[in-house]
Amino acid sequence: MSESSIAETEDDDDHVDRNIDLGPQFTLKEQLEKDKDDESLRRWKEQLLGSVDINSVGETLEPEVKFLSLAIKSAGRDDIILPVPETGNPNGLWFTLKEGSRYSLAFTFQVNHNIVSGLKYTNTVWKTGIKVDSTKEMIGTFSPQAEPYTHEMPEEITPSGLFARGAYSAKTKFVDDDKKSYLDISYTFDIRKEWL
Repeated sequence: MSESSIAETEDDDDHVDRNIDLGPQFTLKEQLEKDKDDESLRRWKEQLLGSVDINSVGETLEPEVKFLSLAIKSAGRDDIILPVPETGNPNGLWFTLKEGSRYSLAFTFQVNHNIVSGLKYTNTVWKTGIKVDSTKEMIGTFSPQAEPYTHEMPEEITPSGLFARGAYSAKTKFVDDDKKSYLDISYTFDIRKEWL
């Protein structure tokens, strides 16, 4: 399969309406009351929810996911902590990576009100207007809790060489199974010979 046909398949995946009926939504309290006589379902719900204080989650149908920080981790260096903008996109250059370096991304986020099902990360990168990378990863399903969650992505290596160095633009999104977007940001970054 050629690179162009792979890219087309990835792009088409975002536009396909699968018409999947996920069924009615229930508040967390309603979900716990349903099938309470089924022992295996009760244990599964307890395992999924852990130590959630049901009285603190309220009667909200929609989960709330708030991203607290994004971090770039590279061995032998302090983590680059990227604060998530409250509104809009980061202004100017957001970060710089060293060419040929190993790194991983880590996301810290808070889940409130209800279970978020099928939280997915997508990231698309362009250089001089040409799409050079696209990543999609299922992060998982999370219950509301007081402590934030942290998810670390698999390690990657930045490209290297004369043509790899320079400015890049990117778009990162976090959406759930219901196609609700929790973070959608566009930003720019550089790849250089050395870390800044």
